[in-house]
Amino acid sequence: MYYYIAYNVVAPFPLSNGNSMSRHPAKVLAPADLRRLLAHVESSRHPERNSVMLLLSFKSGLRACEIAGLTWPMLLDHRGRVSCSVNVAPGIAKMGRGRRIPLHPQLRDALQLHHRADRHPKDGPVVRSERGGPMTARSVVNWFKRVYIELGLDGCTSHSGRRTFITRSARLLARTGGSLRDVQELAGHRALSTTERYIEGDRDIQRRLVSLL
Repeated sequence: MYYYIAYNVVAPFPLSNGNSMSRHPAKVLAPADLRRLLAHVESSRHPERNSVMLLLSFKSGLRACEIAGLTWPMLLDHRGRVSCSVNVAPGIAKMGRGRRIPLHPQLRDALQLHHRADRHPKDGPVVRSERGGPMTARSVVNWFKRVYIELGLDGCTSHSGRRTFITRSARLLARTGGSLRDVQELAGHRALSTTERYIEGDRDIQRRLVSLL
């Protein structure tokens, strides 16, 4: 069962951009859903690129506009290899909130495969369109919408991966000794209250929590 808190992108495509807000929040997905999505794009026309798009959303929490604007210099080290973090430049981030996000191992592996399949570029867009140029934020939003429809995942948008990333990060804080401030910085939010609105509650966890009081 899903309990909605945050307000995110929900609209039929096409959309004007990847940052539209709606009264309905994007659905938070389970790990099994992400596995289904990754298996689904393995048989797509651009499996390496498409896997990277999914993982940039779910494992780094990037917005559609950030996925569209991401370039290889933001990911490569001085040797031209995929680094251990992604440097989201202020120029592609919402409100200029640039940030550095450690790469999840699964995302780093996918980026290395994509980089190799793309013949080791040193610059240019990480996610290219069918014509070889950069994808727009609108086309990224539409791509996610289409994939979710194909798998029958209702209520999902390009913000679902981002909201899942923020929610799961918040739930894992107790294991790391971190604080909600760390999640805020990873998300690139100006205010902590914005981060809090993205986090979905879980009734089972709440029942267990209350039982321990």
